[in-house]
Amino acid sequence: MRIFPILAAIAVSAFMYMAIFERQTLLNTLGLTSAATVPSEDIASLSHVADQSLVKVVVQRSQAKQLDSAIVVRGQTAAARQVAVQAETSAIVISPPLRKGARVAEGETLCELDLGTRDAQQKEAVARHAEAESRVPEAEARVEEAQARLDETLIKLNAAEKLGEGGFSSQTTLASAEAAVAAARANLSSARAGLSAAKSGIQSADAAVAIAEAEIDRLTLKAPFSGLLESDTAELGSLLQKGSICAQVIQLDLIKLVGFVPETEVDHVSLGAPARARLAAGDRQLQGNVSFISRASDPSTRTFRIEIDVENSDLSIRDGQTAEIIIASEGVNAHLLPQSSLTLNDEGALGVRLINDADIVDFAPVELIRDTTEGVWVKGLPQEAKVIVLGQEYVTAGVTVIPTYRETIQ
Repeated sequence: MRIFPILAAIAVSAFMYMAIFERQTLLNTLGLTSAATVPSEDIASLSHVADQSLVKVVVQRSQAKQLDSAIVVRGQTAAARQVAVQAETSAIVISPPLRKGARVAEGETLCELDLGTRDAQQKEAVARHAEAESRVPEAEARVEEAQARLDETLIKLNAAEKLGEGGFSSQTTLASAEAAVAAARANLSSARAGLSAAKSGIQSADAAVAIAEAEIDRLTLKAPFSGLLESDTAELGSLLQKGSICAQVIQLDLIKLVGFVPETEVDHVSLGAPARARLAAGDRQLQGNVSFISRASDPSTRTFRIEIDVENSDLSIRDGQTAEIIIASEGVNAHLLPQSSLTLNDEGALGVRLINDADIVDFAPVELIRDTTEGVWVKGLPQEAKVIVLGQEYVTAGVTVIPTYRETIQ
């Protein structure tokens, strides 16, 4: 029975000898071929199978460009100044109307109202003022008279006291002198109060005169600044109540461009920054500078109001015209990419996926500069970048891919 283990050992030893020292002969005997003699077409086939396991992506070679990071917003023109001239009192218009579109100068009369009884009231106030002034000298004389009487009674009291000390005057005389002094002092206080009342009467009369004169001044409604009439002035004979509009005056020599900037771009706008605009009606180009940036956003749109001053000496620009406003800001190097190339990493950061020269994927965070119909402008990438624009959602950083290149967006 020992013959079988011995034969098995001999067979294993022979096989190991052939496998190590006579490997090629063994392969030929078995009809196999070594890796060194595998045909080249078979190797290519194996390589093709390996490539089929890699993800194919579309890549765009992108070159950074100097982007004029101008901010473009839609807005409209607005008059530099506009006011509704309103009546401050009730009266009938006695002046002929001025027609809308007419030029008016600062201080020019727009509406003249009827005096009514206001002239008589003003004269009455002046008369009362004169009467109040006439009472002052009389009150001053009474004060002087009361002071003199007080001085006289003090002298008599002093004499009575000295006579009483020598026994030449009775206590009754002394008491009478003291009473006279007290009465004189009371009379002086009354006279002084009368003088104060007379002076207060003058102040009251002054106020009445001022009120009457102001009421008369309100009867003449004047233009607060030079400009154009946006409406006819009130018609002759019409009754203007307090708060009624006499005329609308608008100033267009200097006009404003009003726009609203998104909160993502408002920090790129500065006071004094040059700006230009194109009106929707015609191809006229306007130029000016930013004069106002709101510190508070519109609660419904989260945008910030800006204003740009534009000269309009010929009055050719109207109030309320639609305009496309372009505000200049500092330029920046940016890439123009398809919007579809943007993606998020595991941390939620916005960016794109790039490949290097070895076709290995990497993630690069970017900052969105501008969104246009041609694509999105982003910054944060190197000057030259190979950006995956199709298939980036199927790969992650560190993965090798098979790129197919396409034309760059111009």
